[in-house]
Amino acid sequence: MFLDRFIHYLRYEKHYSRHTIISYHKDIKKYIHYLETDGFTVQTASLHQVRAYLSSLMAANLQARSVNQHISALRSFYRFLLREKLVTNNPTLLVKALKTPKKLPEVIPEDKLLALLDAKDTFSNDFPGYRDRLVMELFFGTGIRREELMTITEEDIDFGQGTIRILGKGNKERIIPITSSLIALLGEYMAIKKDQFMHNKSARLIVTNTGSNPYAKFVYDIVNHYLGIISSQHKKSPHVLRHSFATALLNRGARINDIKELLGHAGLAATQIYTHNSVERLKSIYKLAHPKA
Repeated sequence: MFLDRFIHYLRYEKHYSRHTIISYHKDIKKYIHYLETDGFTVQTASLHQVRAYLSSLMAANLQARSVNQHISALRSFYRFLLREKLVTNNPTLLVKALKTPKKLPEVIPEDKLLALLDAKDTFSNDFPGYRDRLVMELFFGTGIRREELMTITEEDIDFGQGTIRILGKGNKERIIPITSSLIALLGEYMAIKKDQFMHNKSARLIVTNTGSNPYAKFVYDIVNHYLGIISSQHKKSPHVLRHSFATALLNRGARINDIKELLGHAGLAATQIYTHNSVERLKSIYKLAHPKA
């Protein structure tokens, strides 16, 4: 019962993303099962039980980043329980997150992406081809998240202003400018979509081959397929295009605060990871160009 109320709170009060809600639900369910196995409940568990649970995760060879995700879920869960007066203390207050190595975001080189998007034979000349091109162009042209792309409607496009309205995390709305070439592509795609699905009931901009609402794996598979043409790196996801968008802007002189607004980050810390990529790029150029490097 507590878990169901917590998930309802995340969905309708905190407006967390579907991905985060699924992750929190899974993590808290696992924690509750662990407590019950040892004869405890969320109301009787103490700091000792929480630490024992986290130790069991580490003993199962879970990476520090994954353990920290469990810690984040537990903290949020107990804060909710305290608010609802379902517990009298928060056993996660003294729990510290594990140190994790800084990991630079993976990106696709700008020249490779441009070559892929500009090539005449990359995408087929039919509805799926136009749709797939638009998906790739939207990700690299706006830096939006996969969940954000899946919820865009045709009404969110302002052709006159050359902008697109995005509903981000926590139902926060932001307006992103789009290029003239992307505006033209949107117009062509929407005309083909209308002819293809005259009776389509979906209000979403991006739809499947049958006119249905897009789903996470469908969008992922599109991106993974086309990035596979130009890259052999392990990660070929929509988020890689988001990273590539931010890195391209930074390398071309965009201010970090402006990139933060475009990405919809709540704080600057999340955006600053891209400065590391830029520094690494400068180091490479320096080593190649300087006579004493």
